[in-house]
Amino acid sequence: MKIIMATPEEKNFEDYKRAEKRALELLAEMRQTSPKKVDIELALLVALFELHKGTTPPEVVAKIVQTHLETLVPFYQTPAN
Repeated sequence: MKIIMATPEEKNFEDYKRAEKRALELLAEMRQTSPKKVDIELALLVALFELHKGTTPPEVVAKIVQTHLETLVPFYQTPAN
């Protein structure tokens, strides 16, 4: 029996996919808590700043978020865009 080990990149991607799945579950729960998208948006942004609180300056967190957005936008654009 041959054991195939995941590469570090595969492991990182698997970790990310687990976190993404949980984030989408939390989003579903948040939609039940408030119908207002702005409440959910702000709460998610607060969570990002709290994740980095005490280790990363807020302006750096904002740049991190901006970089992530620049990466994600192309995946959500419609082909017509």
